[in-house]
Amino acid sequence: MPRPIWSGSISFGLVNVPVKLFTAVSQKDVRFHQLHGPDKSRIKQKRVSATTGEEVPFGEIVKGYEIGPDQYVVIEPEELESLDPKATHTIDIEEFVDISQIDPMFYERPYYLVPDERAAKPYRLLAEALAESNKVAIARFVMRTKQYLAAVRVMDGLLLLSTMLYADEVVPAEQLDGLPDKDVEITDRELKMARALIDSLAVDQFEPEKYRDEYRERVLDLIEKKAAGEVITAAAPEAEPTKVVDLLAALEASVAAAKEAKKSDSKPKKDAKAS
Repeated sequence: MPRPIWSGSISFGLVNVPVKLFTAVSQKDVRFHQLHGPDKSRIKQKRVSATTGEEVPFGEIVKGYEIGPDQYVVIEPEELESLDPKATHTIDIEEFVDISQIDPMFYERPYYLVPDERAAKPYRLLAEALAESNKVAIARFVMRTKQYLAAVRVMDGLLLLSTMLYADEVVPAEQLDGLPDKDVEITDRELKMARALIDSLAVDQFEPEKYRDEYRERVLDLIEKKAAGEVITAAAPEAEPTKVVDLLAALEASVAAAKEAKKSDSKPKKDAKAS
């Protein structure tokens, strides 16, 4: 059973809605440990001085910010603590914006907001008002001595909070090398085939459960087999596909393949109905 990682209240105007914050994601990365090959013992990381090569006691380690090559400003823990934002235990809404105004790249990590047992009515009121207005609340809150920018939105009657990146944390596209040339000419036929390819792969609704992390599943299967004593022979790498030069031909072939795949997917459903 998930436990709340933060509790406080949503504050907008003179209204306060007591809530609890729950993590909305549970990442499934496969984590490995570093071992010594001959005896399979764990590898330990030691903190050593770059000057002497000797291990440094934890009590002698300080924090330093590099301002130049081998030049550091040492910051004391007390100095950082004096700058910590005040923990107010409130999610302070500063403004509301239309949901279409926020580019998804600004969203960082999602959380669920669950109402305190005393706050069912104001919670539902805020959720329904956001849903009807198609708005997102932009807010700030403090968790574990760090202040976050956040977006509060509604999904199926439940409030979701997403921490957000600040504007200076997002790399402007204008700074990238090799941006696409806007003067590249595209023929009407090429555009028509590209749209046909999109239409052939389009679905009415996104179903996230049909997508799986196939690489992670293969890694876990490999681990299970090796743990059971099975000898694994590495497969030969597949040859890379040859480079396609004719864009129009590639589009036409892709449309044909997508249509054929849809026909294959629909056959079992028809057979099931016939039986």
